[in-house]
Amino acid sequence: MMTPPVSHLRRSRTPPPGDTGQEALYLRSLSDRHVSVSVQLRDGEAITGWIEYFDDGMIRITRDGHPNLFIYKHQIRSITEQTRRIGRNSERDGIGS
Repeated sequence: MMTPPVSHLRRSRTPPPGDTGQEALYLRSLSDRHVSVSVQLRDGEAITGWIEYFDDGMIRITRDGHPNLFIYKHQIRSITEQTRRIGRNSERDGIGS
């Protein structure tokens, strides 16, 4: 009877990137604070707005004066925070008006 090599018995102690929960925490933080973000898509297009909703496969970007968008996460190259908040928190934070 052969036993498998030791390397097959070891398990990684670090969870895969999608399993850490850090992405969801970051997106929740952006959404809760209504932070303006720029979403760079894989095709080069950039969308600016704030993340109103997200799940495992997509995000919803809310935009002033433009239609809101649902974007599949696999289409996103990067999400960059902008310098000012938008939406309903703008008045409370003294920004806008």
